[in-house]
Amino acid sequence: MNSLTDTTDEPLAEEPTPDAPTAEATTFRGDTGGLPIDTRRVLVQLLLGPSVDARRQSKLWPVLLRDEAVIRSRMHDLFLEVVIDYEQRVAFTRQVVSEELDVPILLRKASLTFLETALLLFLRQRLTQADAQGERAVVSFGDMQQHLSVFERDSNPDHAKFERQIVNAVDKAKKLSLLQFIRGSGERYEVAPTLKLLFSAEEIQDLARTYASLVSAPAAAHEDGIEGDGQVDSPEDEEEAL
Repeated sequence: MNSLTDTTDEPLAEEPTPDAPTAEATTFRGDTGGLPIDTRRVLVQLLLGPSVDARRQSKLWPVLLRDEAVIRSRMHDLFLEVVIDYEQRVAFTRQVVSEELDVPILLRKASLTFLETALLLFLRQRLTQADAQGERAVVSFGDMQQHLSVFERDSNPDHAKFERQIVNAVDKAKKLSLLQFIRGSGERYEVAPTLKLLFSAEEIQDLARTYASLVSAPAAAHEDGIEGDGQVDSPEDEEEAL
């Protein structure tokens, strides 16, 4: 905040910065809500998921920063917390966990198969590599297919089924908005930065070691999946978490 040296009795109004969002004034008949319309849009986007991304929701991001306190408060009313990465400029919600309180569950954990978890690990690693090089994390369907193919058993009698599982894994990542299709680029996708917040560095290391050990024994990579630590909150998916 700028210090003021003017000691006159007349209060000075702060001049809005050029980037400060202007609250929407239009409302609807019978509206009893107390928040600005644009703040409500941020709340809805956070609830719909998977995130508010400054690059994809450029109008919502400054509103989130402007009204962060009240947005966090409203989410707490729903037993949700807002996770914000100010450097990556992305935010998402996750379920509050409390040992002292029986918290009603609004967000369910999306269940991931073995290949789906392996794919998310691969995409997370691509994000790390892209960040180190100052680039966008872009992958093709062929990249993902090649990476997952190492988990197919040599004696697999149904290769077509395994290929369908790969397609399903990619579709799951798209459904969770962790892959964004790049128009006019064939089958190329940008990895959503939200994925970086879903896996801690320790979880990435643990999962990487687990999957590396299975490359030499792909028979363990069965279609029912294995237990892992990667979890994705989803307001629509009613499946149990891993």
